[in-house]
Amino acid sequence: SWPGGEPAWRTYVACWAAEKGCGIEGDFVECGVNRGGMSRAICHYVGFEKLSRRFWLLDTYHGLDEALISEEERAQGKNAHRDYYTECYGAVCETFKPSPNVEVVQGVIPGPLSRVTAEKIAYLSIDMNCVAPEIAAAEHFWDRLSSGAVIVLDDYGFELHEPQKRAFDEFARKRGVAVLSMPTGQGLIFKP
Repeated sequence: SWPGGEPAWRTYVACWAAEKGCGIEGDFVECGVNRGGMSRAICHYVGFEKLSRRFWLLDTYHGLDEALISEEERAQGKNAHRDYYTECYGAVCETFKPSPNVEVVQGVIPGPLSRVTAEKIAYLSIDMNCVAPEIAAAEHFWDRLSSGAVIVLDDYGFELHEPQKRAFDEFARKRGVAVLSMPTGQGLIFKP
């Protein structure tokens, strides 16, 4: 999932949040999966196959949809890495084939959000690299998040993702919560 990258601490933060989610009611949701490295690590870390809940994996499985990039994001070079992402839906389905409680859902968010039938969410990861789909996912799932659930914002603290940071600061402010900025570049929102 991360050629040339070293995601150990970022993965640990996501695994910690997922493990916390194991102690509360609800399914897991990851919006922005790419090849499934983070979700695969989480499944292994928490023994997800033994849990009686589902892990919903939503992505285009071929990178960022150009139509969702704002002019500000485009000016910052948000689409510069488009060649990094390749078609991977089949590979992700194959990776999670032995995991009957993992649902691989393809589509451009917000479209596939309605396919997540979970009434409660215990863990939510958001990593779609631009504001529009990320805020759409957060707004869609906020009321379904169980008390104590964590939203992991993968790109919150990175300079290239400043529009996302501003959008999530506003999202959190409207809900009376704050985003915890992590040294990994991630942000965490805790549902009261």
